[in-house]
Amino acid sequence: MACANCGSGKDGSPAGCGNNGHCGSGSCNKLNTFDWLSALDLQDPCGSDLVEISFKSGSRKDFFVNPSHTRTGTGDFVVVDTGNGYDVGKISLSGDLVMLQMKKKKVREHKVHHEVIRKANETDLLKMSQARDLEVPALVKARAIANTLGLDMKIGDVEYQADLRKATFYYTADGRVDFRELVRAYAKEFRTKIEMRQIGARQESQRIGGIGSCGRELCCSTWLTDFKSVTTSAARYQNLAINQSKLSGQCGRLKCCLNYELDTYIDALKNFPKKADSLYTKMGKAVLIKTDIFKKLMYYSYETDRGRGILIALDTDRVREVQQMNKRNEQPTDLPGERILLNDDAGEEGEMTGDLSEGFELPEEKRKPKNRRKSRGRKPSRGKSEANSEKPKEPGNEQRPPKSRPPQNRRKNRRNNKGKGGAPKK
Repeated sequence: MACANCGSGKDGSPAGCGNNGHCGSGSCNKLNTFDWLSALDLQDPCGSDLVEISFKSGSRKDFFVNPSHTRTGTGDFVVVDTGNGYDVGKISLSGDLVMLQMKKKKVREHKVHHEVIRKANETDLLKMSQARDLEVPALVKARAIANTLGLDMKIGDVEYQADLRKATFYYTADGRVDFRELVRAYAKEFRTKIEMRQIGARQESQRIGGIGSCGRELCCSTWLTDFKSVTTSAARYQNLAINQSKLSGQCGRLKCCLNYELDTYIDALKNFPKKADSLYTKMGKAVLIKTDIFKKLMYYSYETDRGRGILIALDTDRVREVQQMNKRNEQPTDLPGERILLNDDAGEEGEMTGDLSEGFELPEEKRKPKNRRKSRGRKPSRGKSEANSEKPKEPGNEQRPPKSRPPQNRRKNRRNNKGKGGAPKK
């Protein structure tokens, strides 16, 4: 999370993270969990020895067995056994909260086999930072190799193990990809064990992180773990314009926040009358323009030749009354509601000063004629052009083609005269 969410210390620097004033989206952990039981001085006799450890600033989390001889707790960097070497991570949870996380992620206790070796020292932390420095250049090379092989896939992230024995490449693809040749090329280039993992578009944005259009960090990289399907019907229920650029998130899919208030909108829409798109009065046909869901107001406007200029605000009860009258083939004199002018520059009497349905008419601009003459041709003199324009055309010479002249090669004639040896005439 960002520095604004961290508590400040005595000197004003953030105290929540370990970066001391240089924190950002990529420095603090993603998907933070608060171990509130670690601050209590209570010993649980039936406590568990399992811990949750986060790797690469919370991009990946896993569960390990923490023996008692390691003497480590929440917030400590530890060296863990991965089965293919060792890695360095940070303990994010310990105690009973780990069991709740395992139940949430559907991980059984007997499937956790790897252990915590010891607490990490300065050498281990230095190796971990060196491994993180290699990830960005490896990501650029990996994308270039995938493009040369012509594979329809995108390499989203790379994660090195702290001992540099294994590199995990996370990619996104629309379908299944045969990357056997790609793995051989990666193993030859990076000289380490290669593991390929396919993730979705939302999981990719979760790992990378970023800032949303609301100005806050992405929900998927801070707290959201359950990705539910989002459809365009969620936007229609909330009266949002179907604009792909505004409704799409950083992952290119519909924003997850469209589902946050969907249930509230659905419950509020149950109190609105159905099939109320048009109402009939003696003044004419009134068409529904917009709906204010939480104020329970429906705005109608009469159809005229000049367009719709005045909105009439009706509550749901009055709309039902007019609907019942229309069903009995009765028409009220007018809609009983508050009038709202669409034009802000209306006069004191409430009359509209302009037609909003038509656009503004601008005066026509005088355009200069384009010069279509060829650049190679000579421009005729002003006097000759005016004389030719004033001279009337004869009826017989209107479509007469110009006379064709035989080409004259003066240069060739001069050479022939020199060859004959004749003297020039005086």
